[in-house]
Amino acid sequence: MNEPFKEKGGSYLHIEKWQQITPNLVAGFTTRNGGVSREPYHTFNLGLHIPDRHNDVLANRRRLADKLSIPVENWVSGEQVHGTSVKSITVADKGKGSISYDSSIKGTDGIITKNKGLLCTAFFADCVPLYFFDPVTQSIGIAHAGWKGTVGRIAEKMVEAFKEMGAQPENLLVAIGPSISKEYYEVDGHVISSISKENREKTVTPLHNNHFLLDLKQLNVEILLQSGVISHNIEVTKYCTYRDENLFFSHRRDFGKTGRMLGFLGFLI
Repeated sequence: MNEPFKEKGGSYLHIEKWQQITPNLVAGFTTRNGGVSREPYHTFNLGLHIPDRHNDVLANRRRLADKLSIPVENWVSGEQVHGTSVKSITVADKGKGSISYDSSIKGTDGIITKNKGLLCTAFFADCVPLYFFDPVTQSIGIAHAGWKGTVGRIAEKMVEAFKEMGAQPENLLVAIGPSISKEYYEVDGHVISSISKENREKTVTPLHNNHFLLDLKQLNVEILLQSGVISHNIEVTKYCTYRDENLFFSHRRDFGKTGRMLGFLGFLI
């Protein structure tokens, strides 16, 4: 399978195929490069919920906004609590989380919309970015899926939210973005016990002393398939946030002292 995320000018990757389908769609994932933040958040940290300098983060966000032609004031993000709550957003939500973390949509890890001119955003440093696009209804969405959100089936909750907006699961295109890969994601039995036996067989490798390697990307694929998304409509990146240190921040690799990449999805007006 071809890599769905293509480098775009060093500071971000974009989902080229989707933008070929709909030219006014912007969809991608930032790298750690091209910003003004200082160590250990150097240089293109987009997260306001970590102890970086607030003005540096805003400067980074405005740099990206200029590249995408969607102003920061039109960005929308959830609070990201490692839950499974999904919210359908409208123009009334414009700017939530854009210049202040406290204004983020509370208790929310997934957002979807049909509105043009908004940028759906989410923040990552190992967790799985889930991108959704329905070319038929012209609706989009993004979800933040760590292990808790993944085993809680936020991918399924996103599909259900799209159905409520009139989308059919078989029409949904889904891209799974840069996140930690199985080779570097060791977890304990508590995490594995939350996964169904069927999914465990396809995503888990036992190690020793009740520890395991978990393929979070593939686990989300399995849940999407069980939710009615068609296999050939799901694309998975080969990028790994832990391994590809020159491109990405990694919470696990950097022992928590690191920046955040931004996943984004929006329609230009």
